[in-house]
Amino acid sequence: MQDRQSHTQSVSDPLDPARARAMEAMLGAESSIRSGDPLPPFFHQMYFWDPRPTQELGRDGHPWTGGFIPDMGLPRRMWAAGRLAFHGALLAGVKAERRSIVDSVTRKDGKTGPLAFVRIRHDILQRGGLALTEWQDIVYRQDPTPGDAQPVAPVAPNDEDRSLVRSFDSTALFRYSALTFNGHRIHYDKPYAQEFEGYPGLVVHGPLLAQMLMLLAEEALGRPMREFSYRATAPLFDGEEATFCWKAGRLWVRGPDGRLCMEAAAT
Repeated sequence: MQDRQSHTQSVSDPLDPARARAMEAMLGAESSIRSGDPLPPFFHQMYFWDPRPTQELGRDGHPWTGGFIPDMGLPRRMWAAGRLAFHGALLAGVKAERRSIVDSVTRKDGKTGPLAFVRIRHDILQRGGLALTEWQDIVYRQDPTPGDAQPVAPVAPNDEDRSLVRSFDSTALFRYSALTFNGHRIHYDKPYAQEFEGYPGLVVHGPLLAQMLMLLAEEALGRPMREFSYRATAPLFDGEEATFCWKAGRLWVRGPDGRLCMEAAAT
């Protein structure tokens, strides 16, 4: 079942360059961004917060559904995929507005039970023009049942032209959660991640993996990207060594056992 939604939201933000410098430091780069400088791709994830009081949060640390995002009746949430169209550079220290709409809601039955997919479109405007359009796909699912078989992850390619190896410890995951105001407990609360959501450890943020791939893509392209799309295929956990790979516009994240954690494309 698929139906059109009319949920909309608008948030403005001054795009504080100090926060961008904090993200550079978290990623291990020199903090250099100043007011008026173009932001690296995907750095807008740090902005446009919509903070809610504690009593409006669910058990997982996310705001309750039923407001901007419809209530799916399913407790587990995962950022599954996304696509970005870059129309122009976002500038640090210059006020911008993000206009969001729930594009669609799709429900279906999967191998592990009912699933719901929510697609959100964000248009980010600055100085009267459209700078970025982003589509975000979120999947909702039921709690795991003890004894459930773990899904088999696809195998990642090994024919990359260039690569970057990186791991993320619990401190890095906490810092990224703080910078993006992401309260999802799977990224910093290991007992919750293990006992409620069935993971063996803390989950590395899907957007953090996408962020690393975007920086690799711009380095390989030698110019700003026009479009970037990505899809999560298997989780990566804290302390695991990941290889971020590029080959002719294709990108992927390979886990330490060869599993494919994310695939992407850039132009």
